[in-house]
Parts: sequence; structure tokens; C-alpha cells
Amino acid sequence: MNGDAVHDAKTADASPQGLPSVRARVTEALRAWIVTGELEPGQVYSAPRLGAQLGVSPTPVREAMLDLVKEGLVRTARNKGFEVLAPSPAALHDILEMRLLLEVPTVRRLAERGVREADLAALLPLAEETVRAAEKLDVVRHVAADLKFHLALLGLWGNDEITETVRALRSRSRLAGLWSAENHDAMIESAHEHLALLDLLRRRDDAATAELMEHHITRVSAFWSKWSSAG
Repeated sequence: MNGDAVHDAKTADASPQGLPSVRARVTEALRAWIVTGELEPGQVYSAPRLGAQLGVSPTPVREAMLDLVKEGLVRTARNKGFEVLAPSPAALHDILEMRLLLEVPTVRRLAERGVREADLAALLPLAEETVRAAEKLDVVRHVAADLKFHLALLGLWGNDEITETVRALRSRSRLAGLWSAENHDAMIESAHEHLALLDLLRRRDDAATAELMEHHITRVSAFWSKWSSAG
């Protein structure tokens, strides 16, 4: 683990308007570490220790952890720090079902309505970033880029409740053990599906767009099952 996600955070308290605050960047970094399993379920982490790893003081770490408590990712451990929580197999199943119910019809409606070329062009770098990260087996970077792509795509529909609900579901799902050298090829294939989705949206093929999104989301269920049984 390193502090790349909060680069220059020590001096960023006076960030120009529009840039993420230290707290926001620390929250994003910690969430990524939890989602990818770098912060392990059942383990307790102190704010000073995490702050040292991120290159910031303990204060923004404590603030960020309190945000993650509200998201159900951690809980406070009295006089010790914060314990990372693990989702149950049943919870993972429910999260997957919710994502299917929200994301598949949303992208289908986007394809039916049509997406502006400028919006597709804006999504392309995000899709390409997932591919680059997957090819390098950079799981943290891939998870972050994958989340940004999905949320930006859903955001085109204009329903903030859908976008924020999916954001919360993704955070709660974790991806510990999901992507590894063992399934590197599948990780790359999943990333390339983002490019395929953009092509189908450009062609306004609503049925194929919905079918690919369903496949894209359910792909993770097999890996979740393997990870849950192994745990």
C-alpha cells in the first residue's frame, strides 16, 4: 500500500475550489484498499498507522473512516481503531441482484435514447484505463477505473439515485481475491467489455447492450463464490 491516491495530501488542505479535499481523497484511497482486500476483513487498523502509509495526519483518516462506517465497510473498535467488515455470501448475492436490476435496464434505455458522441468520447479514456490496469494486473487501479467508468456511464441517464445506489453497492461488495494472476485473462476480458459497451451504445443496439451488461456484471459471481468458499 502507498499514498499515491492522496498525492500531495499533506499540503492539500487549501486546495483550489473544485479539487477533492484531503478527506475525500483519503476516503477514496481507503475505500479502494477495502474493496480490493488490501485492508483485510476482521483486521483492526489505527488512524495513525494508515495516516503514515498515506502520508497524511491521523485526522483526515479518522474522518474518512467515519464516512466508511456509514457505508457499512468498517466499524469502530473502541480504543483501537477501525475494523474492516466482511460481506456474507448472501449479501454478495443480493448486491449482484440489485446491480442487475439497476444497471442493465439503465444502459438499455441509454441505447434506446441514444448517447451523444461527446459523451461517448468522454467515457473512452475511462474504459481504456481499465484495460491498461487489467493488463498490468494492477487491481487497485483497475477497481478504481472500473468504478469510475460504470458510474460515469450510469450518470448519463441523469438519475442520481441510481448512480449513488450503485456506488454504495459496489463499495459494499468488495473485490478481495476477485482479480488475481489466476484469472488475469478474465480480468482483461472484463475490461475490454467496457469498450464493447461503448460501441454498442454508439450503434444504439439496446438488446445487445443490455445482454453484454448482464454478462459483464454476472461474470463476477463465479469469482465471488470461489472467494467466499475459500474464506
